[in-house]
Amino acid sequence: MPLFGKRRPTPLDGVDAVLADLDGVVYAGPGPLPYAIDSLNDAGRTRRLGYITNNASRRDAVVAEHLRDLGLTATRPEDVVTSPQAAMRLLAERVAPGVTVLIVGGDGLVFEAEKAGYRVTRSAEDAPAAVVQGFAPEIGWAELAEAAYALALPEEEGGIPWIATNTDWTIPQARGIAPGNGTLVSAVHTAVGRLATVAGKPETPIFAEAVARFGAQRPLFLGDRLDTDIAGAQAAGIDSALVLTGIDRPKHVLAAPPTSRPTYILGDLRELHEPYPEVVTAGDTTTVGSAAVRIDGADVRIVSEGARPIDLVRAGAAAIWSTGRAIYGFRVPERLYADPFHRP
Repeated sequence: MPLFGKRRPTPLDGVDAVLADLDGVVYAGPGPLPYAIDSLNDAGRTRRLGYITNNASRRDAVVAEHLRDLGLTATRPEDVVTSPQAAMRLLAERVAPGVTVLIVGGDGLVFEAEKAGYRVTRSAEDAPAAVVQGFAPEIGWAELAEAAYALALPEEEGGIPWIATNTDWTIPQARGIAPGNGTLVSAVHTAVGRLATVAGKPETPIFAEAVARFGAQRPLFLGDRLDTDIAGAQAAGIDSALVLTGIDRPKHVLAAPPTSRPTYILGDLRELHEPYPEVVTAGDTTTVGSAAVRIDGADVRIVSEGARPIDLVRAGAAAIWSTGRAIYGFRVPERLYADPFHRP
């Protein structure tokens, strides 16, 4: 789904469901990101709104209440698809409901496990049939140690399954970027030498659940991370928009591999409703709006910065991506990946 493929008048044209990530797209910490609420409410007037989150710390009803408090007044629990829900589907393929599972995570994960019919323990001494691990800010050494004790035997040698809700390395917060569940999963991996099966983004089950739940024929996914949001949407066959209000920055966009390239690049969610400029390539020069970038051997040269910083990022990305060469094969001017965009 390349940026320079078919264009629409706006990213929302023809879309029947908008599926949005939360952290870094709708909010950072407890507060909303600029323009996100009004833009999503406008989009939801004529199409279905759904939310897909890798954050496993809260149950869907709590997330929906938070979104309503932020101003997304029509949000219901069933509008929220969580990585714990995806984890329970994976768990049911490995162990039957009714058995005891060790939960490393918060209320959202415990709630989904109990709703799926599992008995929850926090101790490896209770001989759990599986370990399910998700993010919660209160998780510490003791909880990680219990997971390591339970997972000491490799699964191929008769050990129990280990499912992680997600492996996001970072999570946007009001004060900045903080360690995410991937760091906690990595700590257990380092101790036991095993790899977890991952339920959430970028794996496709969570996207398939959202598409089926909302009956979407032409969904658009909004995310702030290339490695989870955009890669996952691309693998699931869903158009995507990367919004530069969260984790990944312009320099990451320029370096994005073919498996993680968004259909659209947005500075913020207002641009969902704006005509998306066409990418025009003439010889070695790529133009988006009034911004233009030229590939000159190993040099990426800015021909025109244009009137809008976001168009310069779009032009630079399209120019570099079209060569089929990796970013480290170019000399890129710092101005091309300047970062005037909002982030927490």
